[in-house]
Amino acid sequence: MRIPSEVRDQLALRFGVLFPHLNERQQRLALAAEARLLGHGGVRAVARAAAVSETTVRKGVFELEGGEDPLPDGRVRRDGGGRKSAEELDPLLVPALLALVEPDERGDPMSPLRWTTKSLRSLAGELTRQGHAASAPTVGRPLRENGFSLQANAKTLEGAQHPDRDAQFRYINNQVKDHQADGEPVVSVDTKKKEVVGEFKNAGRQWRPAGEPVRVDVHDFPGDALGKALPYGIYDLAANTGWVNVGTDHDTAAFAVESIRRWWNGQGRLDYPQARRLLITADAGGSNGYRTRAFKTELAAFAARTGLAVTVCHMPPGTSKWNKVEHRLFSAITMNWRGRPLNSHEVVVKSIAATTTRTGLTVHAELDTGAYPTGVKVSDAELNAVPVTGHAFHGEWNYTVHPHPAGPAGPTGPAPGPTAVFDRGALSHPALTGMTSIALTELTETLTADWQTLQKQDAVTRRDGRERRRAPGGGRKAKLDLADRVLVTVLQQNLALPPTVLAHLFAVSKDTIRHATSEIRRLMDQHAHTPRPPAAHLNTLAGLLVHAAAHGATLTTETKPAS
Repeated sequence: MRIPSEVRDQLALRFGVLFPHLNERQQRLALAAEARLLGHGGVRAVARAAAVSETTVRKGVFELEGGEDPLPDGRVRRDGGGRKSAEELDPLLVPALLALVEPDERGDPMSPLRWTTKSLRSLAGELTRQGHAASAPTVGRPLRENGFSLQANAKTLEGAQHPDRDAQFRYINNQVKDHQADGEPVVSVDTKKKEVVGEFKNAGRQWRPAGEPVRVDVHDFPGDALGKALPYGIYDLAANTGWVNVGTDHDTAAFAVESIRRWWNGQGRLDYPQARRLLITADAGGSNGYRTRAFKTELAAFAARTGLAVTVCHMPPGTSKWNKVEHRLFSAITMNWRGRPLNSHEVVVKSIAATTTRTGLTVHAELDTGAYPTGVKVSDAELNAVPVTGHAFHGEWNYTVHPHPAGPAGPTGPAPGPTAVFDRGALSHPALTGMTSIALTELTETLTADWQTLQKQDAVTRRDGRERRRAPGGGRKAKLDLADRVLVTVLQQNLALPPTVLAHLFAVSKDTIRHATSEIRRLMDQHAHTPRPPAAHLNTLAGLLVHAAAHGATLTTETKPAS
């Protein structure tokens, strides 16, 4: 029987109003009910009116006539109904997918969480090329089920750790507590990442009207920059205040100490009018590193001008991110200027000065247009003239720069010249070393094998895998042999002599003394050699000479052969 077009139009109108409110099965049953009412030709008429296939309508008719029970609430299909998953249709799909991602897997292979750096689209394309039809969503589902997810890089590897890493952190903590207990200032210092000034993109986002981002240059070419900004930060741990000196030249030791000087003159001396000491915590490297000679000479000038005894404690190598200034000051600055182009030095300074936190941080910032040339050399004589005392624990990392020289050369005669050294035999006197000459010799012999191994390892490390250019034994000779190094360390342990005095005794630099004592102390620890408590605490050469004379030891000098 032919169904009139008017009936089909009415059906189409009815379906258009009703179907948006029905699920898949309900729509199918409604179509079947209308088809049964129309009788012969009803299936075709209903299918055309609803724009569906006749098979769908017939399936609904079969369901009505079969008298099946209603489905549970929330279900549209019965168990097992619907299209089969790609994994069921192609059992080899998942093994092929895992074979693709396994070679590029990152992390611990035994971990339940694994991830891949290949995109879903590229994986789907490769699977299709291998004969496994798959789309990007199809690939994503089995990856997640097998413990994969997209991961960014995590900065967690610090490299080789110094054996005294944790001990140095504890030492710094004790120094901070000691200074703060006496009401003395404690600051953390460092240079923030250099910023290029200009219409360049700055990472981060900020709220703006939709579709109106700040427009910046497409390319970040340094030649298009208006200059550079070097923010050097000084963070006061007790006051929770920051002082940032924004330089425009070079990040040198002179710039670092000038920044500290500006902080002290502008804020530090006002906050701590009774201060006699200043504790600075700094990174191990950079312009304020422990190996930077100019940093010590500049600090000496600062100490002499302010009258402060400046103690510096450096973070262990490879741990700069733990410096307080990094996460108490610099991170807040980065958050404050995120998404804002640093197109002038004024913007840099004002953005830093406007930085605050919910914990009450306030920041002062100013521009420093001074010139700080690089390549400034500090001679051994200039370094030895610095009134600095290394601490008993890692004197190369922990030291105090005094506002005045440590003391005169001594009452028994003129100080030896730069090419004169004290007689090693006299320095080995039991009254100075705290042990007999036989015990000192035995200690040296005990450490010989390990010390030679250590020297070879250091040589390989310095060559960085390159082949030797000289025969064994060639090149510049060490300023101190093993016997000298052991003697230096024993003298320091028994008399608490600072590196300044020891450097004078052996005619070498303080850095050489610090390196030697640190090296020998580690070897002593390996052999369970525990030194006795110091028999005396001598801070000057004069005090050493008096102590030696009182115990029957005569210290004489000899000419050091030219190297």
